[in-house]
Amino acid sequence: MSNMGSNVPERRWPRTYATDELRLQWEFLDFLRLTAVAKVAGLSRDLGAAAPLPTSPVVTAMGVLKHLTAVERYWMSIVGGGVDLPSLWGVDADASWAFGAGETPETVTAEYQAEWELSGRALAGLGPDEPTRLPDDKTVRWVMVHVIQETARHVGHLDFLRELADGVKGE
Repeated sequence: MSNMGSNVPERRWPRTYATDELRLQWEFLDFLRLTAVAKVAGLSRDLGAAAPLPTSPVVTAMGVLKHLTAVERYWMSIVGGGVDLPSLWGVDADASWAFGAGETPETVTAEYQAEWELSGRALAGLGPDEPTRLPDDKTVRWVMVHVIQETARHVGHLDFLRELADGVKGE
């Protein structure tokens, strides 16, 4: 997807001969994060805010990134690391998909990328078998895999949203 914006970092597949489970999970998550960002890069605000599926009026390219930001905040920082941060979920299920009139694909991308650093700091030093800091009967492994699957699922949504927005296809 090199045609999607020059300021998007290059994606790299995780190591194929991986022996460190947690490092492999972080590498796959980073790959998916960069894919999500690439899918939104270069969209105008109108295209980023477009909801082309009549049955899913909150599903927009910008909304997906806002939702993924909320996913990372809640699962990685709050549950996984026990960090005292406000949840981004809002009062109903659709609130995490909402964006303000002044937000753009660039601003929601920057918010999403800033959350990555918070996630990394929240889980720094924890191993995959360790329990999450917020008592929830989960391990760091569970949280990592959950965020990976959630991100992958929404990258699939971004595939369709980008194609419907301007016809651009690509991984």
